[in-house]
Amino acid sequence: MAAAEVGDDVYGEDPTVNALQERVAAMFGHEAALFTPTGSMANQIAIQLLVPPGEELLCDADAHVVTYEIGAAAALGGVSTRTWPAVGADLDVEAVAGMVRPAGYHAVPTRAIAVEQTHNRAGGAVIPLSTVEGLRRVADEHGLALHCDGARIWHAHIADGVPLSTYGRQFDTLSVCLSKGLGAPIGSLVVSTVDRIARARLLRKRLGGGMRQVGILAAAGDYALTHHLSRLAEDHVRARRLAEALAPFGIVDASRVRTNVVPLDLTKSTVDGAALGALARERGVLVSVLGPRFARLLTHLDVDDAGIERAIDVLTGIFAGA
Repeated sequence: MAAAEVGDDVYGEDPTVNALQERVAAMFGHEAALFTPTGSMANQIAIQLLVPPGEELLCDADAHVVTYEIGAAAALGGVSTRTWPAVGADLDVEAVAGMVRPAGYHAVPTRAIAVEQTHNRAGGAVIPLSTVEGLRRVADEHGLALHCDGARIWHAHIADGVPLSTYGRQFDTLSVCLSKGLGAPIGSLVVSTVDRIARARLLRKRLGGGMRQVGILAAAGDYALTHHLSRLAEDHVRARRLAEALAPFGIVDASRVRTNVVPLDLTKSTVDGAALGALARERGVLVSVLGPRFARLLTHLDVDDAGIERAIDVLTGIFAGA
């Protein structure tokens, strides 16, 4: 990062950023990409590219774009959203098709569909390629665009072996994150056509995401793609180890843990989310508490086998003593 060649990225003159954008676009078989500081910004840029103000995006009720981006689609893009039930990766293509509203009849017309790969609140679940292809057909039949919140698409690629370019062919826009399992300190990219990315650059500036000598961050992303992509398989193995150790307490179905997220359903446990988070923290283990009865564990490159065993000792001790 310290040795990165830099320029002014607002003017498109940072060579390290430009190289990263070209690399990521090529990985997904698209024409262009744009570096952004956050995944939420990348998602919201993509949504604004696809859905005009006052028109509609369809997505999962637990999708990041409507759950964890504090209403940005409506507040910043004037975009209306409508959701199908929170089923994670187990979505029904025909049910989604039945939700599409055409223009006219005083209704809000549907303009795009968004999916999340992998799905965060569904425990890092991978949407099957056949489902994605089905959504592509629905989008084409109705003249809609298809967006992928691909914050963890790298994990889907490793888990199912689907080439990134195959995923790329299904979507009009993607957001991809460098700071999840890949381990870069910051950064996501919007991936699409040359024309869309030219407009995305204006939207990024409007959202406050225009940065100057950002090549120092792009260099970290480039390193992460080179060195940390294939090793995601190690995180998947460690997540499964965690899930198998906690399964006897009835809080996780280990058979559904395929990537790096271990969701904990605490509805049948006497330990609630707040208590679990506090007790684990006291013992040196950090748990992501997402609700009164829902938490998650994530594996990443900074947690080795010894760290997993330590977490297992602490967490099983908490649930065994409940």
